[in-house]
Amino acid sequence: MTEGLYERVQAAAAAVRGRIGERAPAVGLVLGSGLGGWADRLEDAIRIDYADIPGFPRSHVVGHAGRLVVGRPPGGGPICVAMQGRVHMYEGHPAATVTFPTRVLVALGARVVIVTNAAGGLRPEWAPGTLMLIRDHIDLLRDHPLRGDNDDRLGPRFPDMTRAYAPELRALVREVAKARGLALEEGVYVAMPGPCYETPAEVRMLQILGADATGMSTVPEVVVVNHMGARAIGISCITNKAAGITGEPLSHQEVTETAARVRGEFEGLLDGVVAALGAQP
Repeated sequence: MTEGLYERVQAAAAAVRGRIGERAPAVGLVLGSGLGGWADRLEDAIRIDYADIPGFPRSHVVGHAGRLVVGRPPGGGPICVAMQGRVHMYEGHPAATVTFPTRVLVALGARVVIVTNAAGGLRPEWAPGTLMLIRDHIDLLRDHPLRGDNDDRLGPRFPDMTRAYAPELRALVREVAKARGLALEEGVYVAMPGPCYETPAEVRMLQILGADATGMSTVPEVVVVNHMGARAIGISCITNKAAGITGEPLSHQEVTETAARVRGEFEGLLDGVVAALGAQP
């Protein structure tokens, strides 16, 4: 009999537990393009290559290291399990495969999952390097992680997405940013299939739809976090202005360079958010 998704998630989680022992991660993080350096700062860390975890897909995109890191943030706080890099649907993976590692984070015990990404800005006034807290999303991908048979052990057939990005956690992130003097915008993220960047006509369409940033990830992960009963925080690093806004061509090099430039601000925000989560009951 072929193993179902639930069994495969549990098998992967068991393999990770075999490496991390009694540690029980409370916070999960999915670190996007150029943003994985935060996990390098985790203390007393155990690092596991995705290739050593059954069922974990591996990314070949520059800026995605392909490691799972378990440890405590600098200065203490809750145990975190962080994904340094993710796979994307544009690499040829179905949505269920893309979200498999995120399901494992929740199965390991993460009740809050912070999903980050590098995104193109749809607001002309937002300069590259802007950090945006995701308030809501628009899904324009061509597959869905919940398509097919549903296993009630993972979550309900028809999960509600009214609070996909938990309002109380968004308030917490805003408070952390204010306390640390970090500029933080808030807006709607739209997921596009990729891998090509949007055309100027598509950018105008997305602006009309009410989106503030566009990327090729995040939405599937947030869907499965909610499906499994955990809570999600989404943070975008606006690494470039979307096509047609400046008239200049776009490149992945610009994405990684901008992410590197704002690394200090981004890591400071994550430090504060994780510490605040650890202080909650």
